[in-house]
Amino acid sequence: MADFTKIGALILCGDRLLLCRKRRDTSKLIFPGGRIEAGETDLECLARELREELGSVALANAEYVGTYEDRAALDDPAAVKTLRIVLYRGDLVGTPTPGSEIVEVVWFGPDSDVAELSPVLVRRDPAGPVVARHPDVG
Repeated sequence: MADFTKIGALILCGDRLLLCRKRRDTSKLIFPGGRIEAGETDLECLARELREELGSVALANAEYVGTYEDRAALDDPAAVKTLRIVLYRGDLVGTPTPGSEIVEVVWFGPDSDVAELSPVLVRRDPAGPVVARHPDVG
């Protein structure tokens, strides 16, 4: 059983994947999204989290991709936790800007450093073609 369950957004623009870097807990790049609050559906959670983390944006045409589990991307090597992420893909409406606990928004692509990715992105490859085509993966 996972220690954390989060709802995440897989947002592609050409051969680039929108990822975030948090202010705390991890220096790795993660999917935008977060934990469900009481009474929220997955998509309500995702809409709230995207507004909190990325500003005046929305996810249009949301479609369930899958549910993935892996080691959580924590910087503390003594902290071994498991993350379950319920992932939705969609089209970004608006321009993302870091907000809340997000310090950086990154469009990850073929020229980006795979070492910056959270484990769930590398091992489970829910991002499909973006990470799979990266020269350092495979």
